[in-house]
This record gives sequence, C-alpha cells and structure tokens, in this order.
Amino acid sequence: MTFSELAYPTLVYVHLLLFVLWLGADVGVFLLGQHFRKRTVYSLDQRIALLKLLVIVDLTPRTAWALMVPLSLTISSMGGWWEVPIWWIIASWVIAAFWLWLVFDSHNHDMTPRAARNRGWEGYLRYALTAFYLWLGGASLLGNAPIEPDWLAWKALLFGFIFAAAIMIDVSFKPVGPQLGKLLAEGSSDETEIPLLATMNRTRYWVWCVYLLLIATSWLGNVKPY
Repeated sequence: MTFSELAYPTLVYVHLLLFVLWLGADVGVFLLGQHFRKRTVYSLDQRIALLKLLVIVDLTPRTAWALMVPLSLTISSMGGWWEVPIWWIIASWVIAAFWLWLVFDSHNHDMTPRAARNRGWEGYLRYALTAFYLWLGGASLLGNAPIEPDWLAWKALLFGFIFAAAIMIDVSFKPVGPQLGKLLAEGSSDETEIPLLATMNRTRYWVWCVYLLLIATSWLGNVKPY
C-alpha cells in the first residue's frame, strides 16, 4: 500500500478517534458535574477537587473540537467528496493550531487577564466558524454547491449547530464563576447553592444538544444515506 493509499483511511480513523474522545470525555465532564452537585454526599473540598478535575478532562473535547475542523476538510478533499480549495485546508490547520494554543494557554494562565483575553479571541473564532459551517451546509443543501453530496452538506450544517450549542454551553455556564466564588467565600448554604445549581441545570440542556448532534453527524458520516 502506497503512502497516498494509506493516508486517507488513517485520517478517517483519526477522525473517528477524535469523535470517541470528544463524546467520551464530554460524558466524563458531565458526570463530574453531576457529582459536584451532590452537596449532601461530598464535602465542599471534595466537590472543588471534582470541579478541578472536570476542567482538566474538558481539555480533551475542546482539543477534539478544534482538530475536527481541519481534519474534516482534509478528509473531504482526499476522499474525493468535495474539491476543497487548498488554501482553505492550509488556513484551517493554521486556525486549529491557533485555537489549541488559546485553549491551553488559557488553561495554564487561568484566572488572569491573559486567560480572559485568550477566551475573548477564542469566542470570536468560534462565532466565525459557526457562521461558516451554517453557511456551508445551508448553501450546499439549497444550491448543491460548494458541497455536492447531501449527506456531507447536512453534516456541515449540523457541525455548525454543534458550534452554536457548544457556544451556548459556555454562555450558560458563565455565571458559575461568580457563583462559585460566593460559595467559596460564604460556604455551602441554600443561598449560595441554589443559584449555582440552577445555572448548571440550564447548561445541561445545551450539553444534551451537543451529544445528539454529535451522534447525528457521526451517523451521517458512516452511513452516507444520500
């Protein structure tokens, strides 16, 4: 088997591996969040330890998310599913590298102005990619271009919805910072716990949306129904 013959199935395998890591690690994040909520089972120190572990595990789906962008374009081109402009592919890998740098630099400098700046840049990047994938999928379904196979166009559109739902997770989760600070400062009580629990409950709806969309896109990629 030549290198070119080996490259495509290898990238498809990596794509599948990223899906497994994304969904599997995200379920881990979800379960850690569920256990953090159990104020009658764990001490506050134990719950904070769970939250710290949650943040570390969350780096895995964020990494998979960033890498899915250039990998999906590369696979589409190499598999002959879509004639992706080469500069799109190169730009996507540069964007993914920058995105990953933002994610890990923010993690390494958490609770600093530098992390806040990075997350602001990451937010703009994700908004732009959301708009791109929604346009790409929608335009392809309506006009049969630039993507011709409908299953791939639907996959691009659903990927845009994944971006939107994941953005809403972060938006919904944003009040947790101040609420958690109040919990640490004042201790566990209904006054500090109930608002925090309500915020986490609202976030869960978007988490489930991401799970369902991920399952749908993976099904389209494997079955290719039309």
